[in-house]
Amino acid sequence: MKKRIIASALALSFVAPCAFAQDAVRISGFGTGALTWTNTDKAEFGRPNQASGATKDVTTGVDSNFGVQADYAVNNWLSVTGQGLVRKDAQDDYGAELAWAFAKAKVSDDVSIRVGRMGLPAFMISDYRNVGYANTMLRPPAEVYSQMLFNTVDGADVIWQHSYAATTYTAQFAVGKSKVDIAGGPSLDGRRVTALNLVAEHGPLTVRFGRVDGHLTLNGSTSLATLLNTLNTVAAGYKFPQAAQLAKDIDVRDKKASFTSLGATLDWNDIVVQSEYAKRKTDSYINDTTSWYVMGGYRIGKFLPYYSHAKLSIDGNVRNGMPAACPAGYPAACTPTLATLNGIVSNLRYTGVSQGEQQTDTIGLRWDFRSSVALKVQFDRVRPNKAAGLLVNAQPGFKGPVTVGAVALDFVF
Repeated sequence: MKKRIIASALALSFVAPCAFAQDAVRISGFGTGALTWTNTDKAEFGRPNQASGATKDVTTGVDSNFGVQADYAVNNWLSVTGQGLVRKDAQDDYGAELAWAFAKAKVSDDVSIRVGRMGLPAFMISDYRNVGYANTMLRPPAEVYSQMLFNTVDGADVIWQHSYAATTYTAQFAVGKSKVDIAGGPSLDGRRVTALNLVAEHGPLTVRFGRVDGHLTLNGSTSLATLLNTLNTVAAGYKFPQAAQLAKDIDVRDKKASFTSLGATLDWNDIVVQSEYAKRKTDSYINDTTSWYVMGGYRIGKFLPYYSHAKLSIDGNVRNGMPAACPAGYPAACTPTLATLNGIVSNLRYTGVSQGEQQTDTIGLRWDFRSSVALKVQFDRVRPNKAAGLLVNAQPGFKGPVTVGAVALDFVF
């Protein structure tokens, strides 16, 4: 219901400027209509943070979306922008969200300041990650793009852009807060969020460095609260201070986190190359990870075949200092309790959204058969390294790899 209200409000905000200032407002949009399927019913393939995904039954929910954006020029130095997006995300149905809503002031020819809700510049394609037509691949590689769940930042940023000779440099610094609902019910809050985005463009080559820092708090996770309460009970009842320390280390409450990324794109003659490398670090049970992908393609007229390889690896997790067994003389239930808790803790690295290890090989074809419209066909071979990787709703007995197929029609207007 809340998302329907947001969608209605967005529609009204788009109509009103058109009625009273058609010469000052610009409306644009984008969308993707897609069919996605896999070769298994024992696990589901979805985009990062989707509650459900594709199986052997063809679905539209994984890769389809629709967005509308309104830009209103108040005068020659002040403008406002709003963007609404409809897609499937943490809830198991389509919903509308306010993706952007900011005012932009042009301070000088090189400097502008924005205040409101902006895209969080964590990735190479953060500003257009949901615009399928603007991307070569049908979807961004989950191995990298699952490692930062925040899409937006509510706050302010300053952007400087200047050209020296044939190279254009852009520097962006954002500060604010972020929040995202997570599949399964919890929500993740980011406080004291800062983001640095540095870009250099020289002809067909673009290189980028990004860094996001903040403090994370996970709310509404019943399973995490139960684990923490049990660890603290064991610490008090069996006099194991290691259990209390482990509970403190696991907890996601005002914990420091960072996401650092490097990226580059090359569109030279008919050759297209894109790559990103990222490192995530947190002071909680959320994995420290390394992720990367490399994509290469070659344009043949209106066709662009491409291949990519992506990989996500776990660098570290919380250190478990609890003993494997209880000393002699402890109650009989002590050692089985420790064994159960140790098993749960060791499995945390594979539990929850964005937790896991996997690699994916992708082949695809893009066909720009008419202006502002592209047809894409893509096949992915997803190989979880352990458990289900980034696949969701895995059933007992599931074992990869999984083949994913998709056909998508991307458009902009």
